[in-house]
Amino acid sequence: MNNKKRFKADIQGKTYTFIGDSSDEHMRAVSELLNQQIEQLKVSSPNSSNEDLAILIAFNSMSNQIKKQIEIDELKKGNED
Repeated sequence: MNNKKRFKADIQGKTYTFIGDSSDEHMRAVSELLNQQIEQLKVSSPNSSNEDLAILIAFNSMSNQIKKQIEIDELKKGNED
């Protein structure tokens, strides 16, 4: 069964359509967080292009994902001991 659905998000005044199986609530939370992070980066790096901001956010997201995966792996290892 295909649970994919479309979600329209307003990111910095532009509408994007995402396809996935997450709830609307989750997708709204992601959209809000992304807009907040973009605004914060615009303040701290006002000369950055939209592309630069997107790369910074993507890099930070991947870094956080790797850190969280390491934490999960360590917790799993701790539970196995």
